[in-house]
Amino acid sequence: KMSRISICELAEWQAADRAFTLLDVRRTSVRLADAEEIPDAHWRDPEAVFTWKDQVSRDRPVIVYCAKGHEISQGIAATLEAMGLDARFLIDGFAGWYGAGRPTRSISR
Repeated sequence: KMSRISICELAEWQAADRAFTLLDVRRTSVRLADAEEIPDAHWRDPEAVFTWKDQVSRDRPVIVYCAKGHEISQGIAATLEAMGLDARFLIDGFAGWYGAGRPTRSISR
């Protein structure tokens, strides 16, 4: 079964200052349209996962999120998990995070 994390759990991890990598894997167009991201996220192009996957730190869990928590983030989490990383996708993605009133920041263009 695919590893996942809820919006509440991610907020708890942030509040507890846990060490983890947060990757925004929304498509460029979607990300620019939203113009916001979850604080401390690093954007990675989902189309280029095979060029950057080996650069993801292996010494901490990685959480990936896409727009709604469907195919993109689940597929990338599965890829990273297959490489032996502790990878999870964010349930409901950025839309769920934003809709829950969680903090966001403007993306740097």
